[in-house]
Amino acid sequence: MRFTRYTDYAFRVLIYLAVKPEGERATIKEIADRYVISENHLMKVTHRLGQQGFVHTVRGRLGGLELARAPAAINLGDVVRCCEDDLVLVECFDPATNQCRITAACTLTGIIGEALDAFLTVFDRYTLADLAAPRSQLLRLLSM
Repeated sequence: MRFTRYTDYAFRVLIYLAVKPEGERATIKEIADRYVISENHLMKVTHRLGQQGFVHTVRGRLGGLELARAPAAINLGDVVRCCEDDLVLVECFDPATNQCRITAACTLTGIIGEALDAFLTVFDRYTLADLAAPRSQLLRLLSM
């Protein structure tokens, strides 16, 4: 399993917001500058995070981004499921596009499904608070 850049950036945005002092908002430009990544990508990511209730966005001169809930209330498995549109690891997971001739007899599908479930189960055990735990080190590395 490999995350898309989209999910990677989502985690980076959430970590950044989690270590900001409470009550302070961040801008997309600020986050992009700190991580040296594309503002355009971050706009798409933060839009989705806002739609899914992870991030609250405020428009205007004093606007910006902030977490919509406490870091301990943001489950990492939920973030992965929100950001990874395609968890179809192999062709036979999608009946609409499956062309594999051995699907009816293949046990690999079940094994891969079990592995995907285990992968997501690990993320389900953690929250954003776990990612933000080394707060002082993250603040220093992000020059905040």
